[in-house]
Amino acid sequence: MKEITVTELSTLTAPVVIDVRETWEYDEAHVPGVTNIPMGEVVARIGEIPADVPVHVICAAGGRSGQVAEYLAAHGHDAINIAGGTGAWRQAGLPVEQGA
Repeated sequence: MKEITVTELSTLTAPVVIDVRETWEYDEAHVPGVTNIPMGEVVARIGEIPADVPVHVICAAGGRSGQVAEYLAAHGHDAINIAGGTGAWRQAGLPVEQGA
């Protein structure tokens, strides 16, 4: 599975990022510009996930996003897990947004 750090993610220009945490977790704090598709909805909403560009997947710590990245890769997506997730993003002092 492909994986990058939060620092590497922060340097990308307009990456496609899917946050697979539950909506309440996402509302608490999330990486700016990400799309929230909770892990339990990924199968039903896979059509919303671009298949023609790299898709970065994030969760709280990297476990759920790793599972989703593997699923997406198995279905033809160029999926990349974000190591450490939103927790690492916040710990690195990177900006977050709150709410929907």
